[in-house]
Amino acid sequence: MSVRPDVRLADMPMVPVACRACGAEVLARKGSWQQTSVQWTKQSAGMCEERRLSECLPGRIFLACGQLKESIAAAVVAGVVHVVQSESG
Repeated sequence: MSVRPDVRLADMPMVPVACRACGAEVLARKGSWQQTSVQWTKQSAGMCEERRLSECLPGRIFLACGQLKESIAAAVVAGVVHVVQSESG
């Protein structure tokens, strides 16, 4: 059995997006309107206040930064980040 290569990023690569609140730059990709992939660097993770706060609270798991989510949504509206699959497709 062979493993099929993952070519999703070849068609629509991740693009840099900076958070409008803290300036942390991540790589982002929208697979659909509901799905967003975010790749953090050590530097960007250290800049994000929401992420830092979650690491200080016992038992809390960091799932997403609300400010970054808004910044990615604004990047979609501006045409910087494209949605790979729309709801109708």
